[in-house]
Amino acid sequence: MSNLPQQKHIYQNHHMDSTRWDYFVPRDDDIVIATSYKAGTTWTQAIVAHLLFPDGCFPAAPFEMSPWLDMRIIPLEIVLNKLKAQQHRRFIKTHLPLDGLSYNANIKYLYIARDPRDVFMSLWNHYTKMKDETRMLMNMLSGREGDELPPPPDDIHDFWRGWITRGAFAWEHDGWPYWSHLSNVQSWWDFRHLPNIELFNYGDMLTDTEGEIRRMAAFLEIEIPQNAWSGIVKAVSFAEMKNQGELYAPGGGELWKGGAKTFLHKGTNGRWRDVLSDDELAQYDAACDRVLSKECRAWLENGVL
Repeated sequence: MSNLPQQKHIYQNHHMDSTRWDYFVPRDDDIVIATSYKAGTTWTQAIVAHLLFPDGCFPAAPFEMSPWLDMRIIPLEIVLNKLKAQQHRRFIKTHLPLDGLSYNANIKYLYIARDPRDVFMSLWNHYTKMKDETRMLMNMLSGREGDELPPPPDDIHDFWRGWITRGAFAWEHDGWPYWSHLSNVQSWWDFRHLPNIELFNYGDMLTDTEGEIRRMAAFLEIEIPQNAWSGIVKAVSFAEMKNQGELYAPGGGELWKGGAKTFLHKGTNGRWRDVLSDDELAQYDAACDRVLSKECRAWLENGVL
C-alpha cells in the first residue's frame, strides 16, 4: 500500500460524479466532511458550522455553505462559484471513498462512519421517503452513467438482500443500488494514520457528544470560547436540529416526502435488532469478511479508536 492515498476509481452514477472534484480549487484551510451515507453527514456539517460560527449567526444555511460537491443535481459551475465567493473557512461534503478523491495534504478531512446495520436502517427511510420527482430528476439528468436508481422495493428484506450482497460498481461487493458503505469506510480506515485525516464513529458521537465535538474542534484547530460550549452542544442536539430541519437538511428537505422532518428521522442506533433475521445477519458477516479488516469492523460496531 502506498504511503499516501491514490485515486484509483471514477465514481459516476445517478447520484454522483467524482470527476467534479477535478475542477475544485482548494484552499489550505479547507475542511472536507466525508461519509458513505446516513452516517452523520448532516450532523457533522451542523457541528462544523457552529464551531466556525459559535454565535449561530450563519452567513447562509449550513446545507448551502457546505455543498455536496460530487452530487450531480446542482450544476458544477454554480457550486464552484459559490465556494469561490465564500470568505469564511470552507467545509465541503463528499460521499466518495478515499480512492475516488485526489488527496490533498493541506486539507483537513473529517470522516464519520457508522455500524453498517444502522446505516441500512437509516438508508431505508431515506430511500422509501424520497419523492418520485427527485428520483426521476437524478435518472433523467444529462450525463448519468450506469443504471437508473430504481423505485424502492415494498419489503425492507428485499432491499437488504440487494444492498448487502450486490455491488453497484464493478469493483464493489455491496451497496446496491447506491454504493458500498463497507468499501467506503475501509478506504478511509487504511489511512487513518495521516495527520490530516481524523475518524469519528457515530456511536461515539451519540455517547459522548461534547467530547467528540471538542475532539473535532482540536483537530480543526478551532478555538472556542469556554462559555460558548453549552450553546453549541445544545444547538446540534437531534431535537434542536429537527426543530430547525429546513436549516440543516439538504435542500431544506424539499427532496423528501414530509420535508426536513422526514430526512432527520430518528438519529438512533440499534433498530436493526428488531428487523434483521439470523440469516440476514449471516449475510452481513459474509459481506464484512469480504471487505473489512477485523480492526475496522470492530471499530465500526463498537467505536473508540
